[in-house]
Amino acid sequence: MCQLTRSEDVSVILKKRGLAEFVEKMGQRYPEALGIKVESGKDSEVFKWFLASILFGAPITESSAMKTYRCFKKHGVLTPRRIVQTGWDKLVRILDEGSYTRYDYKTADKLLLVMTNLISRYGGSLNRLHQQASDSSDLEQRLLQLGKGIGDITASIFLRELREVWSKADPKPTPLVIEAARNMRIIRSETPEEALRELKRFWNKRVIKDKSFVNFETALLRHGKELRGKKSRER
Repeated sequence: MCQLTRSEDVSVILKKRGLAEFVEKMGQRYPEALGIKVESGKDSEVFKWFLASILFGAPITESSAMKTYRCFKKHGVLTPRRIVQTGWDKLVRILDEGSYTRYDYKTADKLLLVMTNLISRYGGSLNRLHQQASDSSDLEQRLLQLGKGIGDITASIFLRELREVWSKADPKPTPLVIEAARNMRIIRSETPEEALRELKRFWNKRVIKDKSFVNFETALLRHGKELRGKKSRER
């Protein structure tokens, strides 16, 4: 995954070399990095990204979340029913193997609850959940109602990658994306609703060939993580 070095200032990249280089360096989509073909729209691939999104939703490092997803893949635990069949004890072992130790028990509980509800309400199909949603707001609510393990951040992470796949997927940007965009003076607003409108206006005026709004949003997310990390180190 190509990223900026710490010595490179993002605002300088934008001014001197432009948005294209920023998105190229920082905007690799997470499903692509994990080998998930979410753009296919297949239930199996959409679910894999859903599982990864749950892992990314905890306050852990990006590398730990990716490592843990790959452990689920190695053990063949990549469907709602397979997760339920695996059971709590083995889920905890897989999570520990992926360095998810701080949140292993809580995440195992979360996965079992969410997958049980996904199976009972939608036959294990996230595409069916989308089909039954009346609009983007209802879609987000249906995801949140799968269980305590799905919060606003996890839903936004998941739906971000479905923008070009599901017609009703239009999540508000996460706080990290908003923080990065404000830091780069791309937007002025702080509310998620207005921030999304400003980001779309900015992107639509500067569309980059072979890149999408999702690449742009992902680049901002990574920059937001860098900003948070820098603030933590300065304390």
